[in-house]
Order: sequence, then C-alpha cells, then structure tokens
Amino acid sequence: MQLSLNTLSKRYADRTVLHGVSLQLDAGEIGCVLGPSGCGKTTLLRLIAGFDQPDTGAIRTGETILSSAETHVPAERRRIGMVFQDHALLPHLDVASNVAFGLRHLTRAERHQRVTAVLELVGLQGYETAYPHALSGGQAQRVALARSLAPEPKMILLDEPFSNLDTELRERLSQEVREILKRAGMTALMVTHDQLEAFAMADRIAVMSAGVLQQWDTPYNLYHRPANRFVARFVGEGVLLPGRADGDDGATTELGLLRGEWVGAPVNDVDVLLRPDDIVHDDASPQQAVVVRKAFRGAQILYTLQLDSGARVLSLVPSHHNHRIGEPIGIRVATDHVVVFPRNSDSS
Repeated sequence: MQLSLNTLSKRYADRTVLHGVSLQLDAGEIGCVLGPSGCGKTTLLRLIAGFDQPDTGAIRTGETILSSAETHVPAERRRIGMVFQDHALLPHLDVASNVAFGLRHLTRAERHQRVTAVLELVGLQGYETAYPHALSGGQAQRVALARSLAPEPKMILLDEPFSNLDTELRERLSQEVREILKRAGMTALMVTHDQLEAFAMADRIAVMSAGVLQQWDTPYNLYHRPANRFVARFVGEGVLLPGRADGDDGATTELGLLRGEWVGAPVNDVDVLLRPDDIVHDDASPQQAVVVRKAFRGAQILYTLQLDSGARVLSLVPSHHNHRIGEPIGIRVATDHVVVFPRNSDSS
C-alpha cells in the first residue's frame, strides 16, 4: 500500500516540530526517517500511526485519506502495524498468544493458521510455547514483528526497533527484518538515528533536521549526491575541502582539479565534499599527507590525514598498511562523485 505525506506540519504549544514534510513511499518499499534526536522523526511516525493529528497537511494510504483538515481516522482503524523498540510483549503470554493478541475477530482455527504462518515467516516455528523471558533480544524483536504482521496490516511502522540490541545483533537483525518484510511484500517505515541501520534496511531514507525534510532519496544518492551541507555532514564520513571554481563543473583544490556536481549556484569560492573512499593510499604518489589520527576497523583503517595547508582529509585503507601517527604517506584522489558547494551556502 502506497503511503503519501503532503506538507505535514505539527506544533506543540509554541514549538513547531514539523515543517511541511512531504514524501511518497511506494507499495512494498521500506523507508526510513533518519536524523538526530529532536529532529521530529518520532512525531512524524506518531502522525502516520494516528496517535496525533497534524496541524496542516494530509496523510494517505493509497486513495484513503487518514488525516487532513477535515478527516482523522483513529489509530485502531488505520490497519497500520507498529513495532516498538522495547518489543512490548506481554510477559504472561507465550509466543503464540502474543502473536494472536490482535486476532480475536478470527475463529480459533483461523488464529492458529495465521500464527503458524507468521512465525514461519519470521523463522520462529517451534517457539509457540516459549515465554518472552526465555527469548533472546533478536527473537523477541521477531516475535514483535510477527505480532504486527499477523492482522495483515496495510503497512508496518518501526520505532527505533533495534536500539536496545548490541551492535553485532543490530546489524544482523536489520538485514533479517528487511528480508522478512520483503517476503511479505509489506510497505514499511522505520525511525532511527543509526545510519548503518537505515542503510541496511531502507530503499529510501528521509533525512530530517529541526523538523525539516532535508532529502528523501536512496541510500546511494544520500551518500554520493547529498542535497545540502547538512546531509553531506550527517550521512557517512567526509570532509569539505576548500577550492576555487574552474569552469562549469570543476574546482581547483590543494589536491588538484576535481570535477563534479554543483549543489547550489556556482560561485568562485567553493567547498568540495571528499569521502574516505575518495582518498587512496598510494606510495608512488608525489602528493603526501601526514597521519594525525587512525581508527582500526579490522579489515581497514580510517586515517585522518593532514595536508601541507593544514586542511585534513579522511582515507579508508586496507589494514595491512599500518602507518604510525606523524608518518607522511602518499595519497591520490580517485573520485567517481564529487559534490561542490558554494563556500557561503548555509548548513541546511
């Protein structure tokens, strides 16, 4: 079921927390709302769920209006499932009973059939009689997902679903949940502040800042074609290197002439976005930079490198190239995407 948000705004007392947010999530797609604390992402989820009503704008699923100036469909009638970060499982009920909790309108045989089907979908067949206290964090989250899928909702909302899990489990479970939702053909929207979760889960990501939708795009485009400086800094790692415009699509920098895509009107003084994978360690290169910081990441090391001017860049290097702090190393630029911002453009 397609989800459409049209110029949603929301105020609490004298504070506006959402400013005219619009986006469209197609049927079967998984979307994510990503942003720092206080950016409005949870408020957006509450409006879609029906827990709150927008001050302006409209929410639609397909052709059905859920919220507008004239309409507000109550949460219980929206057929939208919800998965919370704390699982919200009932501790006195076993897994089967937790999953069947929203199926009281079905016969006993129909409930059993539906519970069996969704537990198989999430890979928990055989756990019907287990109780929540006996489940791992990942299993409990999959039970919560099964419970949300059981009533066959139009779409699923996930509110920071992996935030209580350790890093390794979070990464694995986010991939598993994506596969489950795709097998079910379910439209889903997740809220998170974790970029890796968003990248692992989502087909499209909405980057939010101070209640404003900064960019609604694929993970690839957010990383390689950020719409503004906020997205460039918030998504992934990178630096903005000063330069001077050279022609319609080029900028001369300390690292040479770089060509790429302009964000905003071209001006003389610019900043060029360089990601860690744009700076390649090359012993044969005449261009050198000094290692000022290093972060070991197993197969790779993220180096912070200082250029002759004092400007710094990042470089992701295979970890067998283990250089010491203060050591100069050869580098070269190898870019497929270069994004250029006017120097005086603001951060949003």
